Amino acid sequence: MTLISPPRLETQSFTDPAKAWEHLAYIYHRNTRFIRDHLDALAKGNVPAGRVRACYPQVEVRSTSYSKHESTLPYGYLHTPGLYRTTVTAPDLFKGYFQEQFAVILKNHGGTIDIGESDTPIPLHFAVQPNERVDGDALNALNIPLRDMFDAPDLANTDDEIANGTYVPPRGGPYPLSSFTAPRVDYSLFRLAHYTGTDADHFQNFVIFTNYAFYVDEFCRIAKEYMRSGHGDYTSFVEPGNVVTDNMLRGGGVAGTTPVRAPQMPAYHLKAERGKGITMVNIGVGPSNAKTITDHIAVLRPHAWIMLGHCAGLRNSQELGDFVLAHAYLREDHVLDADLPLTVPVPALAEVQVALEQAVEEITQTEGVETKKIMRTGTVATFDNRNWELRDQTEIVRQLSQSRAVALDMESATIAANGFRFRVPYGTLLCVSDKPLHGELKLPGMASDFYRTQVNRHLQIGLRAMEILRNEPAERLHSRKLRSFAETAFQ
Repeated sequence: MTLISPPRLETQSFTDPAKAWEHLAYIYHRNTRFIRDHLDALAKGNVPAGRVRACYPQVEVRSTSYSKHESTLPYGYLHTPGLYRTTVTAPDLFKGYFQEQFAVILKNHGGTIDIGESDTPIPLHFAVQPNERVDGDALNALNIPLRDMFDAPDLANTDDEIANGTYVPPRGGPYPLSSFTAPRVDYSLFRLAHYTGTDADHFQNFVIFTNYAFYVDEFCRIAKEYMRSGHGDYTSFVEPGNVVTDNMLRGGGVAGTTPVRAPQMPAYHLKAERGKGITMVNIGVGPSNAKTITDHIAVLRPHAWIMLGHCAGLRNSQELGDFVLAHAYLREDHVLDADLPLTVPVPALAEVQVALEQAVEEITQTEGVETKKIMRTGTVATFDNRNWELRDQTEIVRQLSQSRAVALDMESATIAANGFRFRVPYGTLLCVSDKPLHGELKLPGMASDFYRTQVNRHLQIGLRAMEILRNEPAERLHSRKLRSFAETAFQ
């Protein structure tokens, strides 16, 4: 079949990160516009005389030496002499990210950043933005499959082999420059809008996951109070439907429409300059949701994510409302077994642990032994069976005892394991809501008092921990502990 494509552009070399990004953006916008223009023409009855195809931009760099570098950053290194390459997408969303990655590589290795066109087609689905409307009735009336004229997503380009460390490059390269290909990133950007009800560009670099709507309600209350009072750290607050409330210092206006139906995992964004704000996502209950949403948020390359939620306390010495800081994880969630074998340890990250412990001390106004009275550290067990209590207790209790677990939930180990897998710093601070092994359960009347007194404090701890982490230097937060032997140069 005849291919209808824009003129092929020659690869250009750059030593200026900003100029490299500009050319990358030009290629992307030219090629996606080419596809959309043909789609618009088709809706008007102009059937193309062949297959419409335009390709993603690609970035290439070369290393000629095994020389070491003085930078303390855990990324920006080309591990072996040879050619490195990746396809890229959404240049406007990732402008700051790309320019930083280019700058670090040029500083460490010299040479040039080479920007050109790849051979990977841009699927029609990803050339049209999530909030862009097409004339679906006119296209359906043609009764011609769009796949006959446009490229569709190819799952062979959207897997996680690179991130999982299972991709084997050809000898001598090209080696992967990034953990994610452009189609994989696009796939997640579109999924994020679907699952969370907000566009990807609202997500901040510090993400809190929760499994209870109580935390979201309190987060929204605090965020809106920040907007009303003119809080100096945050610029706006975004809710599902891309409903934006501006800080009163910026006019305090509200724009957008709340969706008729709530999204599956609604996201809320307390935005700050340069993405240094805080995003909260209500993931609901279970490891499947936890894996799904972290699979997609990972392509945004956040600086840290943590889990704040409720758990079952497993020690008789614990009280309802006590906190649990996870130092290790027992993985019985099973959703990541194929991507991250159970033989792989998921370590606690000192930077995140220290921030969470410091935040507990500040918010509860305790220290030392007094802090230990309300917060246990230890292993958190994550199970995929919500009704684990109904199984034979002998086997489960033995397993929990041997692991030294102090708490049990359904999401924390999944979020931590995906953070490890995708090189996103992670942590967990839970709140004991019941003690099923000891017959101590919340009664309906007790629950309202418990939530009212504990949720606010728990959330304040999470917010404070994120504020501490965002002041950490990049070389401390993005630890080398999360990097493998032959790591991609892009963070």
